[in-house]
Amino acid sequence: MKDNLPEKGAIVQRDRETYAIAPHIPGGIVDPTTLRRIADVAEKYGAAALKMTSAQRIAIVGLKEEDLDNVWAELDIKPGAAIGLCVRSVKFCPGTTFCKQGKQDAVSLGLKLDEKYHGMQMPSKLKMAVSGCPNSCAEPAIKDIGVMGTARGYTLMVGGSAAATPRLAEVVAKELSEEEILETVDRILNFYKSSGTKKRLGKFIEDVGLDKFKNQVGL
Repeated sequence: MKDNLPEKGAIVQRDRETYAIAPHIPGGIVDPTTLRRIADVAEKYGAAALKMTSAQRIAIVGLKEEDLDNVWAELDIKPGAAIGLCVRSVKFCPGTTFCKQGKQDAVSLGLKLDEKYHGMQMPSKLKMAVSGCPNSCAEPAIKDIGVMGTARGYTLMVGGSAAATPRLAEVVAKELSEEEILETVDRILNFYKSSGTKKRLGKFIEDVGLDKFKNQVGL
């Protein structure tokens, strides 16, 4: 019986014979040329489907194992971190770049977080989100690290998840600038990585206690 192939960014499917891959598309922002290339490669190698994912990627579903190397070579896109104990994704909305509701530049901040942390090894899987306004289209309240834009800056939340036991993130700071968010996220992740825990961030915070956690990361 076949299993996932993390070295090829491939997840085995229900049939236990074929695989799905998800090229990394930061924030789901993609140009027409890349879309055509994804479609052409999927068609060439007989993919069963193209599926939009919750991580703002396009999964190519139903590929044969022997085709995976050629598929990645022809796509010429890095794999999305869909497997393993790492920063899986940074989801972000259009923010002030495109959306009339935007209060803060979610695209700028989201791209910076993605460039720095996507795929970085962590004690457990970790997801981030940035929303440009309180409508929270990127769902920051159910991410390990969530950022929500307001008229006065960014609100930072930690410890959320949408797992089997859902957990709402805790608000730990308000009215932060983009630079302050980047500095604080860095402190949080460094503390988390050095903690020795194997638990997801929200469970780790429960063990440590929110006040002690905030103190340790300078909040």
